[in-house]
Amino acid sequence: RYLSDGNGRGGSVSNLDGSDPDRLSASDDAALQWDLFTKHHALGSWRGTWTTYNYIGDVMDNTVASVDLNLDGGEGGTSCTQIHKIVTGSVAADCETCFDSEDVKAMPVAQYSLGNLGRNRLASVGMVIGPTLLRSGAMSTELILRHGDGRVRVIFQHAPVWEAGVEPGSCPPQGLKLFRTMVCREALREGPPSAAAEEATPPTQGNPKFFRGVPPFHWHKKWAGTSWTWGPSTGDRGWSISEMEEGDAWHGRPRGDGMGVWSMRLPGGILMQCPRVIVGEQAGICRLAWLPEEDTDDAMLLRIEAGVMALEPILDDDDESLMVGFYPPTLGSLRCDIMKKQGELDDASQLKRLMEIDINSEGGSSGTDEGSMLPRDETEAPPPSQVVAPPSPPPPPSAPVAKEQPSSSDDQSAKKKSTEKKLGSDEGGDASKENVRNILKF
Repeated sequence: RYLSDGNGRGGSVSNLDGSDPDRLSASDDAALQWDLFTKHHALGSWRGTWTTYNYIGDVMDNTVASVDLNLDGGEGGTSCTQIHKIVTGSVAADCETCFDSEDVKAMPVAQYSLGNLGRNRLASVGMVIGPTLLRSGAMSTELILRHGDGRVRVIFQHAPVWEAGVEPGSCPPQGLKLFRTMVCREALREGPPSAAAEEATPPTQGNPKFFRGVPPFHWHKKWAGTSWTWGPSTGDRGWSISEMEEGDAWHGRPRGDGMGVWSMRLPGGILMQCPRVIVGEQAGICRLAWLPEEDTDDAMLLRIEAGVMALEPILDDDDESLMVGFYPPTLGSLRCDIMKKQGELDDASQLKRLMEIDINSEGGSSGTDEGSMLPRDETEAPPPSQVVAPPSPPPPPSAPVAKEQPSSSDDQSAKKKSTEKKLGSDEGGDASKENVRNILKF
């Protein structure tokens, strides 16, 4: 097999005779998944800070935690225990020779082995966990990207929702609405990544810098690389992307491709997108894009997207018009891209692209855009088009004018018109200035 070239996703893994490759057997697929898991994720203690956002993007909570993924028996082991360690409290030392102490709670979460990775599905440097149905009735979908000694993890949680006017619980849920998003920047370092830690010890080349401003035009480059796709019917496929088509460059459209997309950009080149509401018989696309390092000649762009299927009805065997429940949510598709910068775009300047982004953002904004952030650098002031102008002072109140009696003299009428004309112009004489003074006094 070889990886053929093509524009967009035109190239794929093929046999030498050009025929489509056969799907991997169950044992080969399990071995491939385990190899990706041990190569990119089961590497030790991933330390980071979990930040929880609500639907409108407000920060609700921050928790320092670590995920221990160590192979049982060391390198070459065929099993792995996942342990979560959460900092529940800390005590500051009261002397210079003492160390601060932390109260850490360790919780075994899962046990993985060759052929048993649970609801984890891997594709290159990316991994999807779920979708999983929680005890509360909410659905959780987690996306993970790894680069160097760092990972970005995003969890989207959708809860049952009903249409307006329908009593909740009076019928089966009519959709799943996003209500919580959790993000973690974690690394194989001595402590969780932070702006202070990265300033004191800058990450070396090949490792991500999580806390930095990323201008929006850094997303708009010539990108080329490889794409790994998976589907229940097609299995794993590889694609060579020599030139990314405009429609495929969703990372350059921070607000997504429709009003039904919830999105957020975070410092460090992190972009998240997911459906505001997931409904039955329609795949909900969850996406994560990441620019892990500075904008250099060999800058990288990592992307992962997962298609989630939920609320698929279970019909009664005897009466197909009667629904008895829902099937568990499933992963309908998976794609992971590893892109490398090839240069600047030729068809548009960076300034033109920025103007187009601002215009599109303003044109698509409405009262339903909670939770999305404007496509600009997180560290700089908003563009003039986004700044609300200060309210202009109200005009001075008009003085009441007594109703004049019609004059029979043409000279008086002409004089009245001349006076009104002077009062309304910027070049009035003393009479007009006196009238303005009287109005202001009133």
